[in-house]
Amino acid sequence: MKKNILVLVVSLTLSHFVSGQSMPVDFTDNADVFTAFDGSGFSANTDPEDGSNQVGQFFNDGAVAWQGFYLDLNQPVNFDSDKIITLSFYQFDPNAHNIVVKFENGDNDDVEVVVNTSGAGWKNDLEFDFSNATLSGTVNTTNATGNYSRLVIFVDGGLTVPGTYLIDDINDGSEPTDPNEIDVVYDLLVWADEFDGPNGSIDSNNWFHQTQLPAGGSWFNGEVQHYTNREQNSSVEDGFLNITAIKENFTDQGETKEYTSARLNSKFAFTYGRVDVRAKLPFGNGTWPAIWTLGKNINEAGAYWETQGFGEVGWPACGEIDIMEHGLHGVNEVSVALHTPSSSGNTVNTAVMPLPDVANEFHVYSMNWSPNQITFLIDGVGFYTYNPAIKDDATWPFDKDQYLILNIAMGGFAGTIDPSFSQSSMVIDYVRVYQNAELSTEEYQRPELRVFPNPVNDILTINTSYQIDKVEVHNTLGQLVHSKRPSANEVQVSELAKGVYLLSVYSNGNRDTLRFVKN
Repeated sequence: MKKNILVLVVSLTLSHFVSGQSMPVDFTDNADVFTAFDGSGFSANTDPEDGSNQVGQFFNDGAVAWQGFYLDLNQPVNFDSDKIITLSFYQFDPNAHNIVVKFENGDNDDVEVVVNTSGAGWKNDLEFDFSNATLSGTVNTTNATGNYSRLVIFVDGGLTVPGTYLIDDINDGSEPTDPNEIDVVYDLLVWADEFDGPNGSIDSNNWFHQTQLPAGGSWFNGEVQHYTNREQNSSVEDGFLNITAIKENFTDQGETKEYTSARLNSKFAFTYGRVDVRAKLPFGNGTWPAIWTLGKNINEAGAYWETQGFGEVGWPACGEIDIMEHGLHGVNEVSVALHTPSSSGNTVNTAVMPLPDVANEFHVYSMNWSPNQITFLIDGVGFYTYNPAIKDDATWPFDKDQYLILNIAMGGFAGTIDPSFSQSSMVIDYVRVYQNAELSTEEYQRPELRVFPNPVNDILTINTSYQIDKVEVHNTLGQLVHSKRPSANEVQVSELAKGVYLLSVYSNGNRDTLRFVKN
């Protein structure tokens, strides 16, 4: 959720963010989007000869001689491996046209190849031979070598000729890759709330109600709600968390507002892992539900981790990961975003995904965060990846703990609230956080040690041939919740609340630490 936006171009576009792509380019996903320049235009279109095939449409208005289009590649073209680039070209007229394929941002000087074509219809697999390329801006030929990360296309380059053309299947001979492939798989459940406890209040071991208004008496972004800790605005019912926005006059902290809602902070923070949240979203124009994270080090008055003494930096230096937002675009269009010192507020690091009936159908909104990239998924399918080439404090404040936030805001950048709105809920089935099974370098684990069952209801059994001196159990906040010498290698955990814990086993001067889940 975009927050604390003080200087901002308010109009949020519906266009997809142009993320880096790799070869081959077949225009089947959101990453296959060229940037047009000098009066040209790019859009997706349907193949006139095959209604099931999506292609790229390239338009020149003829006002400038070198109108063109470019695409940045996250996997560079390597001319040491293959010299041939192919593409399919469709023209609506029978006239002669020239197509220039150029590569920039490479190990060597820019290179280009020109191919001439004529006649209406498709010309499939036109070949551009870069073993006999031209050094751009010269008449000199060269055998292209090295890597290049920007593809540029001109149609009738150097001429002021208007026209519309279709291009498909741009290929360098490499194997297709998924630009949103997950680089690290996190499959160890370390924290979760399944909301399967008794109906009523949320689990205060897991969540904190953030209700304190920011300075000025209103929430950021022109929002018009109060956040409360009342069950009317956040409660568990029949295995689901309901965060409910209500139209009602409500006075708190000396301010009266016309809407109430809830904003939950997780009492769990983590660095790297995967988050899965299965949710249905609220009805109504002007609602702004969000599933997101902020750095635990944010100095935001009233936020949970600020109250625990962790507030050190402001926003966006803390980093923000928006796993799901709805209301900033069209109905049934959810968005994801990253906010960093390099781009925040109206950030360029964002993507939009249309979904069917988000208010009535559950979807699993996910974020996979590794030391190298952050990939966003819906229902298990990746659709946007943030992976800046330079990772520093400006682009990558994501090497420290983040915590989860669940909320519904009202108004602000979500637009005018429907006058007939009365109340609506974001319904959440579960929140799950996964990491991998590696322990920190301060911990030691022997293969002779086994703990079972995991997850556990009542009794943990420790199976080891070593003499156990002591066991300790800590919660995810690092607080000691159990310490004793075990009896018959068994640890009674029935009194613990549901959640993820760390079990430390001390033996002969060594400490073995393992995670377990209490059902």
